[in-house]
Amino acid sequence: MSAAARILSVFEGVKIAMSALRANKVRAGLTIMGVAVGVYVVVALSSVVQGVNESFARDVEAAGPTSFFVYRRPIGGFQVCDGTDETCPERRNPMITMDEVRMLERLPTIRSVTAHVATGGQFRYKDRQLNSGIEAYSANCTDGGTGDINPGRSFTAAEYEAAARVVILNTMLAQRLFYDSDPIDKRIFIDGVQFTVIGVYDYTASPMGTPTSAGEGNDPKAIIPWTTGKSALNMWVLGNNLIVRPRAGVTAEQGVDDVTAALRGARGLRPSQPSNFAVVTQDRLMEIYDELFGTFFLIGLALSSVGLMVGGVGVVAIMMISVTERTREIGVRKALGATRGTILWQFLVEAVTLTSIGASVGLILGILTAVGIRTAWPEIPATTPLSSIIAALGASAVTGVIFGMVPAMRAARLDPVTALRHE
Repeated sequence: MSAAARILSVFEGVKIAMSALRANKVRAGLTIMGVAVGVYVVVALSSVVQGVNESFARDVEAAGPTSFFVYRRPIGGFQVCDGTDETCPERRNPMITMDEVRMLERLPTIRSVTAHVATGGQFRYKDRQLNSGIEAYSANCTDGGTGDINPGRSFTAAEYEAAARVVILNTMLAQRLFYDSDPIDKRIFIDGVQFTVIGVYDYTASPMGTPTSAGEGNDPKAIIPWTTGKSALNMWVLGNNLIVRPRAGVTAEQGVDDVTAALRGARGLRPSQPSNFAVVTQDRLMEIYDELFGTFFLIGLALSSVGLMVGGVGVVAIMMISVTERTREIGVRKALGATRGTILWQFLVEAVTLTSIGASVGLILGILTAVGIRTAWPEIPATTPLSSIIAALGASAVTGVIFGMVPAMRAARLDPVTALRHE
């Protein structure tokens, strides 16, 4: 078959497929819906995952591209731990002390070390109250990527040393407590302890939060001095973690090596002993995050495959009916010289047309979902990657070919004499 004849056959197959769709609206609708659901899940899920990935990466990099984190115990995606020392020996790890923080700050390769503890508490202003996350930082909290503080200011080193009861609210918490009034210098209560509001910070965070955050995304949160959290709110400082920022020109790898060596030396660990702390780079955080989200994505792919399976079964049903209804037509075409390949090609084009319509519907809905998500939640820059579009359309075409092959082969194998006698 020449290229022109094959192109003409494609258009003819599409035309016949549209006629079959109009003649069998219910069966064709189920076929299209099944494929559309499968494609929609892939496109929408990949759009959301990409948006959350970008948001999470931005949060991790907020403290600086070479920054890294130090935790009392390792973090991971899926860890088997029942809470006992046998399965979780790192539970015995000592806390990261403020003396160790000051020791790390003196390293020539390190610009700043920000201590951090996260918890939650009840906030009250007059008759308004709500539960919110609390972030306790050391005096250089702005080095940890807390966002822009405006209006107001951060707490000073003197306020940190004096464990002053001052608090910086994020925009969400300030709006819920004060509505449109100015929160600066207002008195609020956190777990019954009076604090003075000295600032409001604005930061569009990842909806997943980070391993150092108190809560998720743009939940209401507040920042207080680390010393105040320990003395006034009795925060669980055993979970103290660090955000370490190397000096300009120092790589993350060099900073990690220096911090690891300094902590091991300060804790008297021998070369054969494992570290009783965890140093985590931004790349490692992204690996853990991808591990967690990869599982959800696989679940989404399984759901989409079910939708494509439903669409495929519909393709088989509607194409079998089409073969039966057009048996005499097939006999006439064969009598006029049409080959098996020609008949097979025509019916495969019809099958792919049906699944392509479903794929187009699912693709449009998926893109609209991504647009709706990034409009409603600006912190999630959901976009539909080109690879997902290609994969979705390719999967629908493959579904049409695979499930359309049986009825197409049946049509191609019909005996022309028998087909012409068919009523």
